[in-house]
Parts: sequence; C-alpha cells; structure tokens
Amino acid sequence: MKKFKYTAYNLDHKKYTGFYFANDEQHLRTLLSQQQLFLISCKEVSDRGPNAFFSLSGKVKMKELAYFCRQLAIMINSSIELINCLEILKNQVFSKYFKQILERVYEDVQTGMLLSEAMAKHKKVFPEFLRNMVYVGEMSSSLEKVLDNIAEYYESEMRTKSKIKSALVYPITLAVLTVAILALMMILVVPTFRNSLGSMEIEMPALTMAIFDISDFVTQNFLTLFGGIVGFIVLLKLLGKTNSGRLFFDTLAMKISFTKRYQVAKTTSIFARSFGLLLASGMHIVDAMEVVQKILGNKYIEKKFAQATEAVRGGISLTKAIEDMQVFPPMLLQMVSVGEKTASLDERLLRTSGYFDEELSHALSSMMSLIQPLLMAVMGISIGVIFLAVYSPMLSIMGNL
Repeated sequence: MKKFKYTAYNLDHKKYTGFYFANDEQHLRTLLSQQQLFLISCKEVSDRGPNAFFSLSGKVKMKELAYFCRQLAIMINSSIELINCLEILKNQVFSKYFKQILERVYEDVQTGMLLSEAMAKHKKVFPEFLRNMVYVGEMSSSLEKVLDNIAEYYESEMRTKSKIKSALVYPITLAVLTVAILALMMILVVPTFRNSLGSMEIEMPALTMAIFDISDFVTQNFLTLFGGIVGFIVLLKLLGKTNSGRLFFDTLAMKISFTKRYQVAKTTSIFARSFGLLLASGMHIVDAMEVVQKILGNKYIEKKFAQATEAVRGGISLTKAIEDMQVFPPMLLQMVSVGEKTASLDERLLRTSGYFDEELSHALSSMMSLIQPLLMAVMGISIGVIFLAVYSPMLSIMGNL
C-alpha cells in the first residue's frame, strides 16, 4: 500500500490533515468517507526512513532513547493522547537524525499503526528490546509504566558504561604513553648514544648491539611499522564486528581468568535487569529469553543461552537450564530458583539487579587493578633494559679509567 498525506473536511467543515495508507486516491477517498471525512487533496509521500549516512554515527544515542521514553511516559501518564505526545516530542532537542525518525513514527501512528509497529520500521534506531517492551505495554494497556521501566534500564546502562569508560582511561593512556616513550627512545635517544659510542674503540655488549639493531630497524621502517599497527587495530575492529570474530574474542575473554569475571558480571547484570523487566511487563518466559539472548553482550554466553532457551521451551525449568550453562554465579541461580517456586521471578530479579550492578563495578575494578600494574611493569622493564644497554658501555669505560 502507498502512503498519502491528505487534507479533508468533515460534515461541519472542520479541516483535517494527516497520513493514511491506501492503494490509490480512490481507495483513500473511500476509507476517509467511512470516517465521515471528505477528501480535498492528497499527495503520495515516501515511506522510507531517513538516510543515516550523513549522521555522525548512523545511530541514536542511548541518552536520547532514555529521554524519549521518560518524557513519553510522563505525557501518557498525564492523559495526553499518544499522537499528541509524539507531535511534541519530535520537536524536542534531539539530534537531527532522531528528529527525522520521530517524524516518520509520528506519521505512521497517525495512519493507525501501533507505536511498536512504527518503531519496527526503524530497527537500527529502536533496539529489539525496546520494541518488544513497547509492544507488551500496548497489549497490556500499561505503556506508561513500561516506558518508565525502559528509561530506568537505559539510565542504568549509561551509568555502567560511564564507569567502564572512566576505568579504561588510565590504562589506555598508560599504554599509549609507554609506546610513545619507547618509540622516542628508539628513534632519538639510542641513535645519539650510538654515534657517541661509535667514536670509541670499545667492544659493545650483546644487549647493547641488539638494542642498536632494533633502533636501526625502527628508525628505517617507522612509517611501515606505524601503518602496520594502525592496520592491525583496524583489522581487529572489523573482525570484532563479524559474528565469527565476536564469538572468537568473546570466547577468548571467557578463557582468561581476570577478564572472565568481568564478562560474567556484565552479562549477569544485563540478564537480571532486562529479563526482570520483560517478565514484569507480561511477556512469556520463552519469548523474554529470546529477546534477552540478543543483548547479553557476549557471543559465547549468548550461544549457551540459546541452548538454555530451547531447553526451557522443551519443558525444563529455567533454574535447571541456566545452571547447565555453567556461566552465571550461584547468587543468580538462587534468585531464579526462589522466584520460580514463589511465582515472583520478575520481582526477585529486579530487586537484585542493583546488587549485580555493584558486582560488575567490583569486577571492573579488579580487572583494572591487574592490568595497570602489568602495564607499569612492561613500561618499567622496557625502559630499564634500554637504559642498561645504553649505559653499560659507558660504565665499562669508566671502570677501565
């Protein structure tokens, strides 16, 4: 069907404008007449979403989604009709791209679509978790409550991501500083000492000659090495965007002890909050598991969770299915077990989600406390070896004097 923007009048000569799906102009005229509206003019409009190519990232920030959900919940709770809410929101302080998306959502809801159906046309903007939650809210007539829950979920996610970024600033800075210092020493400092020592007829230690050779190689091939490092980083990022690459890196992260704790804590936090919200909104347990499976953030765990979903679909209890994954901590298993027995699974998970958020913070701090000394040790040993190699001939000369 085609999408039309129309202008019509009713029997009282009141003017109406809006959007409607119809096969052609005559079909549109018939549909409007059934609502006691008489078509004056119409124009076919594009039903495609705006192009994300010229946006900064092609995506909408989580902060915008959280604000959108929070404001929409407040307005619906104030008894403002959904279409009027969207009309207000599409003129709020959002990015240009998100405003264009909201304009399309507003037009589609005007034609009679459900909000979840209109959002489903923009899957890159509205995540599946959000779309499913909105659909459940519409079906259960509790949209404002569901939107409030979604806003709280995204706000919690933003706080967690902010903590992760803050924790990573120091080790990343330290790693970059280490590479920069080593590069400067190899390109500037070592050649200077080599020229000075070259004029003296002394036998160079093996370590000194090795450092001099490395310095020559780095100096002569600096651009090639720099391009290789940048290319390697880009290759890793591209591989990380493929399903097989993500699975490989996530599996590796689960095999290393100090990263495994962080990965488990992260997925546990996501599972407790998102699964609890979906169940509290009235979604069936298997359907909720299928949605959560896609947002756990670790392909290795998602693969195991898919097997657990099939097990629950086959009649096995959720507690047993999750226990067989051998991933989640005992605390979560206990909460799921008690929740199943008392028919309060959603309440149990939401109550303990804050605890698992704190566990994630502790796991992140623990991981950083291991990485930072390791980087410091690498930096210290590398610089120490270079200084030892450079100064040992000079100490030998001073000893002979």
